[in-house]
Amino acid sequence: MPDISEILKNARRRQKSVFLCLAGDKVAELERLEKELAGLGDAWAPGSLAETDPRKKLAEKVAAARAAVQASETEFRFEALGDRDWSDLIAAHPAKEKGQAFDPETFAPALIATCAVDPVMSVDQVRELFDVLNHAQRDTLWQGAFDVNTEATGIPFSLNASGILDSLTGGK
Repeated sequence: MPDISEILKNARRRQKSVFLCLAGDKVAELERLEKELAGLGDAWAPGSLAETDPRKKLAEKVAAARAAVQASETEFRFEALGDRDWSDLIAAHPAKEKGQAFDPETFAPALIATCAVDPVMSVDQVRELFDVLNHAQRDTLWQGAFDVNTEATGIPFSLNASGILDSLTGGK
């Protein structure tokens, strides 16, 4: 059995990353191209061997737009607070309504700013970012900061990695 001193020496606070696409214009362009491609339908039959599928050029544009959206994704990394820091932060943002643990209007930006390790942000910068993000993106950011502090740590299963390795080894 390991000694607690050894465990404490190796212990690190939990970290969690969330990813947001901050290029709304690129997402809109991708959606437009996807709709245009879907409008061409699935069925195409060449009239001659020299003909090429008219959907090919549009599919290439969709792939390029998708790559641009993925490239514009930004990682936000959070680190869990210690027990006292967590408690102090909740106490600094008391609930306005009965039954709530904290004031969600002030606690969310404060938690995000306090837990953000990359990029580091102030509360004012979080609020400025909130002005650009839509509701779902704000929720994703908030959930990442909240989860890093409240969610149990497990070893995540990677379906992608498992599938790749199984295909390379024949499942052995």
